[in-house]
Amino acid sequence: MENRKLRATPAARTLAKRLGVDLFNVTGTGYKGRIHREDVAGFNYEDKIHVTPLAQKIADEHNIDLKGVVGTGYRNKIMKDDVLNLISDPEIISRFELDDFGYHTMPAATSQVSKQATAQQSAQAVKSQPAQVSTPEGESETVPMTQMRKIIAKRMSESYFGAPTFIQTWEIDMTELLALRKKLIDPIMEKTGKKLTVTDLISMAVVKTLMKHKYINASLNKEGTELTFHNYVNLGMAVGLDEGLLVPVVKGADKMSLSEFVVAMKDLTERTFAKKLLPDEQSGSTFTISNLGMYGVDEFTAIINQPNSAILSVSSTQQRAVPRDGEIVIRPIMKISLTADHRVIDGLTGAKFMTDLKAALEDPLVLFI
Repeated sequence: MENRKLRATPAARTLAKRLGVDLFNVTGTGYKGRIHREDVAGFNYEDKIHVTPLAQKIADEHNIDLKGVVGTGYRNKIMKDDVLNLISDPEIISRFELDDFGYHTMPAATSQVSKQATAQQSAQAVKSQPAQVSTPEGESETVPMTQMRKIIAKRMSESYFGAPTFIQTWEIDMTELLALRKKLIDPIMEKTGKKLTVTDLISMAVVKTLMKHKYINASLNKEGTELTFHNYVNLGMAVGLDEGLLVPVVKGADKMSLSEFVVAMKDLTERTFAKKLLPDEQSGSTFTISNLGMYGVDEFTAIINQPNSAILSVSSTQQRAVPRDGEIVIRPIMKISLTADHRVIDGLTGAKFMTDLKAALEDPLVLFI
């Protein structure tokens, strides 16, 4: 039997099961090679050759290159027989079956029966597979990933697999905030030449609320050993382009008036779409907002923009029937979701932040007090 002792933490086993990763292929960094959750999270299944220890030993002994070999095991894992099939000398194959390395042996007659059974199973498997349908040329296109897309993929994977997160979703009555925007849109336009958006007001509410909740506005270092509390807010705003996602950052947003914030945000957004952002303008955020409300998204949860400890997902505002003072009324309701890093933020901490943010959005006059 092809087996070896496996040492892995419960968290590593749970994550491996969820991701479909074979722990025998993961190199552990713990004591005596024990596999930790981080080892599983950083394991790139596609880039590795998956082979059993026995098959690997046979390949090493006979200088067999396994690159490109598709195994018959689970997820194309290379098994002992797959390696033996690459050896043409029957005498060598016979020696392996006769326990050349102390492996499990089988009588020659049994071996022959086994080979015949394997051949029959392979034939049946081929018959059971659906017929290959030729696809007309021009219907598919394969292109290499752009550098931007590669970076996004790497950072999102690191964030998703590296941080244990939880999500809280809240409903916001937008009646007062929409009314406030209606009153401010002309004065802001006259002063700045820019149009005040709902996103601007939501952002200001987030900035004011963050200053009361230091853990939401904190950063954890890569090693997970030091926590930095920021006494300022550098607000990141996720902006989607056809090529990928960029996050321009409004530095010192907590020191800005509404008019100053509108000007700064519009300037960064315009230069983002024009692809004229400077590297420094995409770094240093302490908190990030991802807003898909303008696309009619009912609800979603964003992945944390590390080293931030949390990210706010803003969905669309929709007319809904809600109970008010014992009656059913129609109100503009918006859903917002907080994705938080549980290493830094507890559920109660996140709930307190969202409670204060909800209060600020539903009574936005407090933003100017």
